[in-house]
Amino acid sequence: MIKEVTYRVLYGDTDCGEVMYYGNYLRLFEIGRAELIRSAGISYKEIEEKKGIILPVVESFIRYKAPAKYDDLLIIRTTIKELKTYKVVFEYKIFKNDNLITEGYTVHVPINKEGKIVKFPKDIYQILYSLLEK
Repeated sequence: MIKEVTYRVLYGDTDCGEVMYYGNYLRLFEIGRAELIRSAGISYKEIEEKKGIILPVVESFIRYKAPAKYDDLLIIRTTIKELKTYKVVFEYKIFKNDNLITEGYTVHVPINKEGKIVKFPKDIYQILYSLLEK
């Protein structure tokens, strides 16, 4: 499944070069990831509160192809590329005017509140599996 979310670049997103600050692309990845999960009927907050699972980023990669600027309307496309019982890989593509400007991925592992890596609970795994790009 591919989830699309639109985002308008705010003035505060930009740097002194009048382009989107490079670190803010990770925030756009987070927006896409949260909305992809929400589209399956659950939120990050529910996963944490009801299951005691946190999904920290343990690896990230971003390739910048063209800049986003103030007031640009972007489309964030997010998919799950890989799912194991102990990790999930999200892939992101950000478009401006139908042109790919940024792409990347993040790797997450489920940890409990003590910070130990655990397997996904079966119901959470099934929800993520339903979102897996096949």
